Amino acid sequence: MKVLVMYVDRFAYSPRIKNLETAEEITEGAEFTDSILAFIQVEESDEEKDVASREKKLVNHLKWTARKNNCKKVILHSFAHLSESKASIEFTKELFDLAEKRLQNADFTTAQTPFGYFLDLDIKAPGYSLARIWATL
Repeated sequence: MKVLVMYVDRFAYSPRIKNLETAEEITEGAEFTDSILAFIQVEESDEEKDVASREKKLVNHLKWTARKNNCKKVILHSFAHLSESKASIEFTKELFDLAEKRLQNADFTTAQTPFGYFLDLDIKAPGYSLARIWATL
């Protein structure tokens, strides 16, 4: 799994193109402030491991990043451009849903960007050391 995490002052998205036929219809965007934005690519090799172990590893990384940025809001964004390897849609979605639930159980406010869409993104992120963290998990 590859993860690029940014602390954002502001993040907004609008659905542009539905690229997954089975995705629910989304017409409205959303806007967030003072959040951790996680660009996540789940890889094929992640499916060889238990989904719960992958979810725990991801959540621990996101919680660490949030603590370093004094933040309690996390946005999960599926971003299949960090590696050539891709996990199945089903595994990826399950991992996202489990991670979101674990974060909520730890008193984080969470959101997921629409799964199965190309989005117009608007990002305002400050330029300091721990505002951007890349990891292979």
